[in-house]
Amino acid sequence: MDKEKVLLYDGCFSGFLTSVFIAFEKRINVVDIQRKNQVQKGLFTETQIILTQLYKAKRVWNGISQRSNIAMKNIYFAFLSETAGIEQLLYSYIQKIVTDKSYNPTLMTDDIVFKINNLAKAVGKKKNQMEAFMKFKVSKDGVHFIIAEPEYDLLPLVSKHFRSHFGDRQWVIYDIKRNYGLYFDLHTIQLISLDSKDIFTNTISINGLLSENSKDPIELWNNYFSGNSIKTLLEHKLHTHQMPEQRQDYQEEKEAV
Repeated sequence: MDKEKVLLYDGCFSGFLTSVFIAFEKRINVVDIQRKNQVQKGLFTETQIILTQLYKAKRVWNGISQRSNIAMKNIYFAFLSETAGIEQLLYSYIQKIVTDKSYNPTLMTDDIVFKINNLAKAVGKKKNQMEAFMKFKVSKDGVHFIIAEPEYDLLPLVSKHFRSHFGDRQWVIYDIKRNYGLYFDLHTIQLISLDSKDIFTNTISINGLLSENSKDPIELWNNYFSGNSIKTLLEHKLHTHQMPEQRQDYQEEKEAV
C-alpha cells in the first residue's frame, strides 16, 4: 500500500477540487486534505502541496454535475461552512459519486450524505438571513458598505443577490472574520482586502467616537469606513483584483438548481 499522505491546498474551492483530481489520478492514499495555513499533520504522515489547476478542478466538477445538481449545491455550500474536517468528508463523498454509479448521492440514510446535507442547509439558512437583514451604511464619499463577521464564508453566495438588487450603486461588503470583501463599481465585482492594523491603530480615523469600553470590531470597522473615503482606500490601501471566474461559475451553476 502507498504511504499515507496529507494533501495541502491553498484554501480555495478550485484548490480543493484540484486535490481531489490529483488524488484520483495518482491513486494517492489520502488521509486528509488541509489548507496550507491550517496544517495539522501526523507525526509519520507525508504531505504533498497541491497547486490549483482550473482545468483539473473543472473536470471533477463536471463529473459531479453529470450525477446530481443537488450534490453540486450541497458540496459547495458545505465547503463554505469551513467545518473542521470538511475536506476529507467531501473527498469521501465525491469519491463515491464519481467511482460508484450505483451510489445515490441524495440518499439521506447514508451518513455522509446526511452530514453534508445538514451543513449545506445551515449555510443556506445563514445566506438567506444575510441577504434579508444586512443593511448598507454610507461612507462620506457615497459608497454603500456592509461590515459583517459571518459564521460561514458567505460572500461567494450573496454576491449575486446584492448585485441584482443593488446594481444602481457602488458598494462594499466586507467580511472582517476572513479579512476580505467584495467591491461593486457599477460594472464588475472585485475582491478586496485591507490590513486590519489600519483599523485599530489609526485612532484619528475613529475620531473619538468609541469609548475605551466599546471596542466591538464591527463598530470599529463601521466607523473607519464611514469616516474615510472608500474610493481612496481602494486606490491606496485596499488590495483589489477581479472576482475569480471559477467562483462565479460555481455560484451560477449552484443558483440554477
